[in-house]
Amino acid sequence: MTSSKHDGKGSTLLEICVDNRDGLQTAISSGADRIELCSSLASGGLTPSIGFMALAAKTSPLPVHALIRPRSGDFCFNAQDIAIMAHDIVAARSAGLAGVVIGASKEDGRLDLGTLETLIKAAGPLDITLHRAFDMVSDFTEALDQAASLGIKRILTSGGAASAPEAIDHLQELIRQGGDTITIMPGGGINADTVQPFIKMGAREIHASCSSPQGPTGKVADLGFSLPSERQTDPDKIRALKTGLLAV
Repeated sequence: MTSSKHDGKGSTLLEICVDNRDGLQTAISSGADRIELCSSLASGGLTPSIGFMALAAKTSPLPVHALIRPRSGDFCFNAQDIAIMAHDIVAARSAGLAGVVIGASKEDGRLDLGTLETLIKAAGPLDITLHRAFDMVSDFTEALDQAASLGIKRILTSGGAASAPEAIDHLQELIRQGGDTITIMPGGGINADTVQPFIKMGAREIHASCSSPQGPTGKVADLGFSLPSERQTDPDKIRALKTGLLAV
């Protein structure tokens, strides 16, 4: 399955990030255009299991991109981390997913081009998104040019801020710089109430989780089998955001 893009009719593609089977089905039925597949949304998203990748490839009528992130924390990876990510990318290819979402940083925040080249080689024909490791850089123009030179199709970014709505001006400039060469996909804190400025500035794609907190209860919680900050994909939030995208 190939990854869809802006349809040329003025609409904006909506990518929804999900971390479990129910979230996947909710996103599909509520209006998502593409899925970012992960685990542990509460940790900012980690690599999904091979089983989840296989399920998504089999059941989703939408393009599915797997997040490749082996642990929480920063994006500075050692040789073992890189080997894990390369194997996970091969698993995504074998499952039949449309793409992968990758990123790697040097200690000073610059993109780790060597690691990215290794991961892109493992991905082969898969669609490549650079994730918010991009937000760690100090020179966005340099990083954008580097990503484009690697053949990366899009960059998921909050503009270097805690949330995209806090970096409207930076994101508008990145969209201008990216032009038709590389898609800038704003993400982080975007919902039906905050999306309009991004559409008006010409964002072709938007990323959101559209999730709500779901605190653990009962014995599962008592025994420590759930995170205190579990998230659940919310169909009403997806529909409201989709409506906002179509309203412009």
